[in-house]
Amino acid sequence: MSERFTTDEIDAGRRLFGGPSRFLLGVARLEQLPPARGVEIALAGRSNVGKSSLINALTGVNGLARASNTPGRTRELNFFDVNGQLTLVDMPGYGFAKAPKTEVKAWQAVLRGYLRGRPGLTRAFVLIDSRHGILKADEEMFDLLDEAAVTYQIVLTKADKIKPAELEKMAASVSTAVKKHPAAFPEIHATSSEKGLGIPELRAEIAGLLTTL
Repeated sequence: MSERFTTDEIDAGRRLFGGPSRFLLGVARLEQLPPARGVEIALAGRSNVGKSSLINALTGVNGLARASNTPGRTRELNFFDVNGQLTLVDMPGYGFAKAPKTEVKAWQAVLRGYLRGRPGLTRAFVLIDSRHGILKADEEMFDLLDEAAVTYQIVLTKADKIKPAELEKMAASVSTAVKKHPAAFPEIHATSSEKGLGIPELRAEIAGLLTTL
């Protein structure tokens, strides 16, 4: 799973996410995208994988990100500012889209356009439910990120819901699966938004990306 971080790296993550975080805007069309500013990271994952909970846990702001009442219905890229230093983009949950095929196709075109041409998009984090592992919809997202040449990293969510030995086995299985994907970053994070497991380490990982520009 995720590498060990130094005390300084953990502190850098704490400082980054210890500042104010706020919602900026929701974007449904490419022409609505805000100007790129510094480092931008995106979070992707199936509906109900825990993206909103993870954003709230990272920022320490309850309710900053809100889950849709109807899984798969949200069709916006939601932009958040973290401490004036980082832009965090919440991508819509996938896997349960209840929309006409033409609408889904149009949204996929927006998603491809964003991933392919977004300056400053440094990394995507793809969330995988640790109880279920990689499903077909996740593989489709991996392929899309590979195609767009966007580096991405796996975050296992709800890690407190399974036994440690099962979590280790799942992490190993996911690690093996993503090795065939050229844009996948090898280190995997295991997290629990409810228990706080892995949150300091993920903050440290993200804070480290600020030094890449």
